Amino acid sequence: MQIETNGIRIEVERTAPTGAARGHVLLIMGLGGQLIHWPAALVQALAGEGLEVIRLDNRDAGLSTHLSHLGCPHMGWIATAAWLGLRPRLPYSLSDMAQDALGVLDALGVARAHVLGMSMGAMIAQRVALAAPGRVASLTSIMGSSGARGLLRPSASVLRAAAAKPRSDDAQAQLRYYTHFLRAVAGTFPPSEAELQAVLVQSAQRSPPDGVATQRQAAAVLADGARARELGRIRAPTLVIHGRADPWVPLACGVDTARRIPGARLAVIEDMGHDLAPVAHPEIVRRVLAELLPFLRSAGAAA
Repeated sequence: MQIETNGIRIEVERTAPTGAARGHVLLIMGLGGQLIHWPAALVQALAGEGLEVIRLDNRDAGLSTHLSHLGCPHMGWIATAAWLGLRPRLPYSLSDMAQDALGVLDALGVARAHVLGMSMGAMIAQRVALAAPGRVASLTSIMGSSGARGLLRPSASVLRAAAAKPRSDDAQAQLRYYTHFLRAVAGTFPPSEAELQAVLVQSAQRSPPDGVATQRQAAAVLADGARARELGRIRAPTLVIHGRADPWVPLACGVDTARRIPGARLAVIEDMGHDLAPVAHPEIVRRVLAELLPFLRSAGAAA
């Protein structure tokens, strides 16, 4: 279903709870990702807890509005300005994306929800908790960062894989690139090439890759360094989940996030890289759920 909010369309899918309804959980995907990339086992487990699961495509991703008229951001300048503590001009901010998520809750008539984000989605989820504390029953930040300067230092091998993106729109070249990159950011249980190619083909059929749109999202992430100083205002029960083997958003980012949010608990998942999506190993999903489900039960009981 499509929801109109903030002058754009946001694609949303709802999964009904199993048994008696006990609340809602909003899932916010990461950079360039689509709502179909959430592991089905995770969605089903949340529904099994009596939670209606609400997934959305962020702006500039999936079936939501792609803001092509905003053009391609100057990533070099934005990164430099962010490092210097300046406020570069952006197509949009993470705060704008947080307002999209809140607009979805408004349209669905959901007053309060558990908010769970992955990677960039974790950073958007933090912004939701800052912007509307009364709407957030709990916050779960998975594979995210506080935005503090100097923390986001991917490994050299992953940076090389990221930099090898083809300039052409050739479908096979794009498929080879994303397959290589996603295997590079995986942990101890990397997905097979066949698994990756299957999900990437499905993703391209639903919404073809849009590199410029992803750069607009990345610009919003790079320029959100002020968030680190604001995280101390979050009062929602918070769980920070991070993989020990994450080469893209290193574990130090998760440690720093948990340190800055009062009362936050850090759960380190052994063998997990930056690979809870788009193809997640069943064992990694099991380990994440072993931390996530008890936390949500506790937060729900407290609420």
